[in-house]
Amino acid sequence: MGVFTRFRDIISSNINAMLDRAEDPEKLISLMIREMEDTLVEMKASCAAVIASSKKIERQIEEGKMGMKVWEDRADLAVSKGRDDLAKEALMEKRRYAERSMALERERGEHHGLIEQYHQDIGQLEDKLKSARDKQRSLVQRHMHAMKKRRAQEEIRRMDASEALLKFDELEKRIDRMEAEADLVNSLRKPTLEAQFENLLVDEEIEKELRMLKSNSKKPEGG
Repeated sequence: MGVFTRFRDIISSNINAMLDRAEDPEKLISLMIREMEDTLVEMKASCAAVIASSKKIERQIEEGKMGMKVWEDRADLAVSKGRDDLAKEALMEKRRYAERSMALERERGEHHGLIEQYHQDIGQLEDKLKSARDKQRSLVQRHMHAMKKRRAQEEIRRMDASEALLKFDELEKRIDRMEAEADLVNSLRKPTLEAQFENLLVDEEIEKELRMLKSNSKKPEGG
């Protein structure tokens, strides 16, 4: 079932207000756009038909003008030949062409007015359709944003806060354990060959100093 009943309903409609009241705005705007597009196609087809009819009338008007000229020339010929009776008949035919041309002129004017009105209506409908399509894009973007936001919130709720804290504590303990293991490895590492020789030199100097202290302590006082 359509949301519009005729062209004027579309033009006078308040799209925003209709969408605000709708239970399913995206579905409603799609329906609106489809009806506008269908109406636009019908209006353009009707306008094209009037334009074709107008061109036909213009051709008939031109034919009428030529007919008037033909019968006017014939009337002149009849008068020149002294045939007033034929001249009157020719003038009667010319009048019929003239009357027909006047009727066609009025019809052409009506057609021009109708075509102009069609162009105005088509322009208004195209503007309304553009507005509806812009609104549709906005609704789609809002819908996508809302879905992403909802998924993010669900993901946040799904992660329990206490569980996250426990994971952080466990990670911290693992880092402490790794640091302790590194310190232990450093403390148990064997000294290099160069370090061992340096230790020997230090030991020798200490032994030498110790012997000197002992030697001094054995000397008699005052000697």
